[in-house]
Amino acid sequence: MSETRDQAQTRRRWVTLAEVVAVAGVVIAALTLYSNWQDRRQAAADKAIEQASATRDKTRFVLRGAPDKDKRTIVLAREETHPLGDIRVSFPTALGVSPQDSVTQTIQADWFDKALRQATDGGADDLTGRLPVLIRYTYFTDDQPTTRQAIYDIVWHTRPQRFQGRKVEMLDLRLREAGGNQKRVDALWAKDKPKV
Repeated sequence: MSETRDQAQTRRRWVTLAEVVAVAGVVIAALTLYSNWQDRRQAAADKAIEQASATRDKTRFVLRGAPDKDKRTIVLAREETHPLGDIRVSFPTALGVSPQDSVTQTIQADWFDKALRQATDGGADDLTGRLPVLIRYTYFTDDQPTTRQAIYDIVWHTRPQRFQGRKVEMLDLRLREAGGNQKRVDALWAKDKPKV
């Protein structure tokens, strides 16, 4: 049995249509595979960013402190997740106060009291100001040490005392700038020092 010319054309059309459907199926499968691969790749990248962010948040710590009742000591905040290690406080060069290492995790007014009173002699007895200091500190996150330094302001107040001149009290410890160095502390003190 031989096929007619019309039957052959119809058969060829069906073959061509079948080929087009097959090629379209392969293209759709390839696009689906590529899309799935891209989704997995994006999910992996998102997860890596999330983990890096979580690690950064976990290791982030800003030193804080508050004056005790007598306002002569600033007690540095303690956190279980970030135990403090070494702490060094450096003062403006003009005060002539050597850097102090804090073993007790406190800042003492006795370290700079006399020098601050001398620097403000000749002015009013009742003064308030900011003393910039460079604090270098180490803290731990999961037993891993991190060392940072920043410029802090010790907010101070002097007030007259009967028979004993002036008394220096510390009112606050405030973060002023992350990083910093001795030269920057000296420049800030030159700007912030009360005019007497």
